[in-house]
Amino acid sequence: MDAEELRLDGNAAAGLLGEVFPFEMTTAIGTCAGCGRAQAVGALVLYRGGMGAVLRCPSCDTALIRVASIRGAHLLDLTGTTCLRIPGEA
Repeated sequence: MDAEELRLDGNAAAGLLGEVFPFEMTTAIGTCAGCGRAQAVGALVLYRGGMGAVLRCPSCDTALIRVASIRGAHLLDLTGTTCLRIPGEA
């Protein structure tokens, strides 16, 4: 598979993110460390492989969220996210 075939909408990461976070992560607003753009996690570009997923900014391609699953544990890297706003209950 080439990179274009692995590229998905960020909403496709809902299942994996649901294993890590106890709330609907695709509606959280992440701010990109690369370009400063704030957008819903569901609007990011997902690249999913055998070990996990990378969610990238559609504007500048910075990796905002990396999630890997290894031996029953989840590894999470939010280095590319300067802020993550999680909507509360209405």
